[in-house]
Amino acid sequence: MIYPKGTAAHALEIAKAEIGTIEEGDNLTKYGEFTKANGLPWCGSFCNWVLAQAGIKIHSVVSTAVGAHKFKEISRWSETPAIGDLAFMDFPHDGVDRISHVGIVAGIDGKTIVTIEGNTSGSGDQRNGGMVMVKTRTIGKEVVGFGRPKYVPYKGEYPTVTVDVPKKSILKKEKKK
Repeated sequence: MIYPKGTAAHALEIAKAEIGTIEEGDNLTKYGEFTKANGLPWCGSFCNWVLAQAGIKIHSVVSTAVGAHKFKEISRWSETPAIGDLAFMDFPHDGVDRISHVGIVAGIDGKTIVTIEGNTSGSGDQRNGGMVMVKTRTIGKEVVGFGRPKYVPYKGEYPTVTVDVPKKSILKKEKKK
């Protein structure tokens, strides 16, 4: 389906197409190249790139803490999510006591949200993991609030984004010749 340019649905469609992208080298991506921040952690660069591709203008969120503060300054900050919002995160007990990660809200189920995030990983580093992934996050745990881009109003369907549950690896015994 083709979603109207400038809508949250269009942004999600673009983000969804990037799932599985892995950085080249240490934090080197087309997202970092786009924001002129190649070589730096790129979760914010990913969000800026996706929104730019969708025709949505927002300030830089390369520095996630500064990006979140700017959303508060311009009265585009919310404690409750909407599809397409930027979810800002501060991971408890990670040694970084500030907002240090951001992703795009793709689904909402009570206090749990589904996000598409750049530079995360499965069970490893959540804020510098090297891959675009779908994640499940909890509002009030790691998610501290939401920046709301100015999307074109839209009342239609949205892309479906689901969290893949890792399959248990099945080790096949090598057949003897």
